[in-house]
Order: sequence, then C-alpha cells, then structure tokens
Amino acid sequence: MAISVQNLIKERKYPFIFSLLALILITFLLLTKTQSPIASTLDLVQSRSTSSSPPTSASPPSVRSSPISSPSTEPPPIHDGLTEPPPIHGDVSWNLCNGAVAVDYIPCLDNFKAIKALKSLRHMEHRERHCPEPSPRCLVPLPRGYRVPVPWPRSRDMVWFDNVPHPKLVEYKKDQNWVRKSGEYLVFPGGGTQFKDGVTHYIEFVEKALPVIEWGKHARVILDVGCGVASFGGYLLDKDVITMSFAPKDEHEAQIQFALERGIPATLSVIGTQRLPFPDNVYDLIHCARCRVHWDANGGKPLMELNRILRPGGFFVWSATPVYRNNERDQNVWNSMVAVTESICWEVVAKTVDSSGVGLVIYKKPVSSSCYGKRKDNNPPLCNQNNRQNISWYTPLDSCLAPLPVDSMGNSYSWPEEWPKRLTSKPPHLSAERDAEEIFYEDTKHWSTLVSDVYLEAAAINWSSVRNVMDMNAGYGGYAAALIDMPLWVMNVIPVNGPDTLSVIFDRGLIGVYHDWCESFNTYPRTYDLLHSSFLFKNLTQRCDIMQVAVEMDRILRPGGFVLVQDTVEMINVLTPIFRSLHWSIDLFQEQFLLGKKGFWRPDGRKTLCPKVREELLGKDTREKQSQDGFRPPI
Repeated sequence: MAISVQNLIKERKYPFIFSLLALILITFLLLTKTQSPIASTLDLVQSRSTSSSPPTSASPPSVRSSPISSPSTEPPPIHDGLTEPPPIHGDVSWNLCNGAVAVDYIPCLDNFKAIKALKSLRHMEHRERHCPEPSPRCLVPLPRGYRVPVPWPRSRDMVWFDNVPHPKLVEYKKDQNWVRKSGEYLVFPGGGTQFKDGVTHYIEFVEKALPVIEWGKHARVILDVGCGVASFGGYLLDKDVITMSFAPKDEHEAQIQFALERGIPATLSVIGTQRLPFPDNVYDLIHCARCRVHWDANGGKPLMELNRILRPGGFFVWSATPVYRNNERDQNVWNSMVAVTESICWEVVAKTVDSSGVGLVIYKKPVSSSCYGKRKDNNPPLCNQNNRQNISWYTPLDSCLAPLPVDSMGNSYSWPEEWPKRLTSKPPHLSAERDAEEIFYEDTKHWSTLVSDVYLEAAAINWSSVRNVMDMNAGYGGYAAALIDMPLWVMNVIPVNGPDTLSVIFDRGLIGVYHDWCESFNTYPRTYDLLHSSFLFKNLTQRCDIMQVAVEMDRILRPGGFVLVQDTVEMINVLTPIFRSLHWSIDLFQEQFLLGKKGFWRPDGRKTLCPKVREELLGKDTREKQSQDGFRPPI
C-alpha cells in the first residue's frame, strides 16, 4: 500500500516526516556539491538582479571553467548611464562624493582638515600626503560633458577640454605655449618655459651638449621634476625613453591631470619633507627646466634627494636662469648651487647656451664613494647604513649621503646594459641570493607566455583603447616587459608591505613607485585605462577593508576601462559582488582571471553625462567622425 504524506499527517507520524525531509535535503546537497563556488556566487548575484529589477543594458557575467580557445571579438558590454541603472547587489550601496573638488578628488592630497592643522607650510608640507581616517567610501562624479578620451597617439597633442575642464593654466602660460584651448580641445603645441624653439629642439640640444647621454640607449629611465604638462616626457617617447614626470597638486592647475589625459606617464608628488616613492640609485637622468625647486634649501636636502635616487654615474640636467643670467639674484642662486653640488661630489660635465638664449648645466654623480672621504668637510656626513631602508614611504628626507653601492667583489656599481638589452638581461640590483637569477628568468618567461596566450588572445580587452596601464603588484615587472611592444606604458607599483623589487624594475628600463594600497594613490580620478593585479588582495585583507581598495580602483579607472585580476577562487568570490555593485560588467575565465569593465554609471550619472556618450559607448557615428577630422582643432 502506497504511503502518502497526507496519510502520515493524519496519523501524526511526525518523526517519519522529519526523517523524510532530512533525506530530501541531504540528497539535494549531494547533487549540488560539485558546482563551482564561483559559479554559485555569480548565479546568486545574477538571480538577485533578475528578481529585483527589469532587464537593463548591462549583461550578466559569463563563467568559463576551461581555457578559451579563441578571443572574444567584442568587449563586455558596459552600462551607458542613460537608462535605468541595474540594482545595487547585496548590502552594498554607493553615494557620490560631494564638495568643491569632488570631480577631481584625491583623498590623501585633498584632506583640507589635516592641511589646515599643519604647523608649517615652509617645506611644502601642505602638498604632501595626509590621508583621511576613515578612508572615504564615496564615488567621484564625472565632469559634465565627459566623453571617451582621444586615443593615442593623437592624445599627445590634443585632448577633450570637457574631460579636464581647467582653463587656468591656459591663461597663466599663454605666452609660453604650454597649452591652449581651441574649440572643444585643449591643444599642446610642445612649448614650455624653457622650450622657446619647441620641445623637440630642446631635447636635441641636451644631447648635443653631452652626446654620451644617448637618448634611448644609455639614458632610458628619466625623472622630470616639476614637469608642467609633461611635453618633455611625451616627446622623449619618440627616442625610446620612458619618463616619470611629476609635479605637486598646486596653483598650476591640473598639470598632471593634463599629462595623464594625454597618455604620458606622470604622478603627483613633491620634494618637501619626505623622500620620493622611489628606491636609491635607479634613475639614469633627472631633468629640471625652471621647476621652481630651491635646491639649496634646508641644508641642500632637496638636491640630496635627487642624489639618492640618481644612478651612480647618472646625470642631472638643470635648465634655469641662474645658469645663464648674470643679475645678482641669479648669481646668488648659482653660487649656492655650486656649494651644494661640490659637497655631494657632483661634477659639471657640460654647461652651454642655445640659439634661443636658454642655457643648461649637466652634472654627473660619482660612481664610487671615494670622493666623499676626500672632502675638506664631512658635510653632509655619510649615512649609517645599518638603520637605512631602500623602501621610501613616509620616510624623512636624508641629511646624509648614502655610500654608493658595490658588487660582491667590492667593485664599483655597473650601469645596466644599453636599451633594449637591459629589459631581459640580469639586473644589477637583483638579489645575490642563490637561485635569484633563475627565478628572475623564469618570471620573465612566465609573464611572456601568460600575456601572449591569455591576456592578449583570450581576455576580452579592447587593447586599442588601452594607453595608461597600472600593475598594482608588479613583482619584477614581467607583466610590463611582456607588453613592451604595445603602444602603451605601465606604472609598476610595489606594495610597501611586500618584497622590494622596485630597483630591479628600474634596472630593466621600466618605471614604478612604492605604494600602500590601504591608502589612496597619488593620481587624479579617471587616469588609467587598465588596472592589473596578480595575487595582491590576500595580504591586503589582513590589513584593511577590501571595499576601500575597490573604491580607489573605481576612482582612478577611466569609464570604459578594464580591471584584470588574477587571484585565488576564494578571493574572486569576494571581489565579484563588489565589482558588480559598482555596475562593472564582469567576466570570469579559467576560474582564476576576473575581468571587469567600468561603465559610465554613477549613482546619479544620468545628470552628468553629455548626449554623445551613448554614441561613443556603442561605437557609432562619433568615432567615425573623429577619424575623419583627425582630431584637428577648429580654425
């Protein structure tokens, strides 16, 4: 006789009912046990979206558990911000940052409460980092009229004014040809305070003054101090030179933002009271053209900071009025400069004036410490190396000279091989530990294979739209090295709580900085096209909230930009709903690579977008028109 649940209820055989329900539950769990945890998480996110709102233009993520056989022909769709946005998933909700600087908000440089409380501004303390606590959780709004950036290489010469709507520098430097406004564009003619005959002429003038510089061979990695709109670094790219351009966020409104919008490497920084975020002895050449730094100030500490990061045998090019004018003020500055450079054993190797009347002097740093012991006065003194670290992060400026490095045999430091051989040859700063060289070469091979077989072929990234790239956990710089033939540049970031490999990155002819990802990065919003990280987040979760890292990634990523994360299954489970809550399109492949694409959505994004955004996102007539007019400014 068949047993029915109804009869069991009538007969009040509740223990049997409970046993039957438990058996059904166990069977269900056994059937679903083999499902991927990532797939389950993504299905949960997708089901929330489906059940709580009508369909939108944002597509759900796709999950691939096996290698991709062919690349996708289309990038993941992104939300255009003009229709009803998809819902916030889980308990995560977002608000816009507000205030006068919200559109260009940089948390650690715009902490006005901390700046107001400073006891002194004498040494540029107000331009240094003062991070708010707790870290803000708001999303920066878009400038009104923001649109897809002008692509490289046209962007070097012109960008959309609405993307960086700051006219102050146009007016302030109108007689020096830095930048001018023409219709919808900001145009960069290649001029500058010292570039009276154009930046190309100036670059050639420097090499003629000292031919051993050999742009792009001997001199590959350059630092441009007080860079303006970074035209010097932008045009040196033609010479196979990579330049880290930097300037503070000051009254020269948005100059670093201009540089990054142009697709030129740049960062916000200042020589104040703390070391720059670079290792010792790494830059081939440092340049200053009227950079408004008082090198002899504070006992010469600013110049000693350049000495710290300049490679032994490296050059400092100083183009400023004290070099070639004879008035009393300029001569006093020159005499002070002579005293400081002699005290740190710098040698003048060239001093000249060009046809436009602009002059420069080129100094050379010594290759060994022998000169330091021959000075009449031990001032500045030699540093105590026992307590000195290479990582410079919230570290006071040195008031001493670090002894110059020697190899294991006691020989003077050797210059890296000429570019491009130095990219793949053994770096001079590589650890002397056993197997270090083998590990370096294996790392290079690993990234070369991964980038060519997976990132360039399998990942649905529109590489033609990628110019500014950041590797958030760069290691030896293998990811950047593997992309070297692409028309892009990579900011290699070494987290301060991990292994210090940044010197090796510079030895390879690449650029980078130290940073703590529990804090905001020194850049404007919307300045990078692609953020890459490889097994970064596990260590971060032990030190700070991963949500604040996601907010920072959203801040610095351009609309239409990509995030590519390689990490563990568990960490991808954590990141997926967070990225979804930011309304990024996401895709998972090979169960360890998470690809996100940021759209134009903001919590009230429909109020801030210009009418052209939809066309640009959908790839319609706007890009065709841009191609036809060649981005020429209206006459």
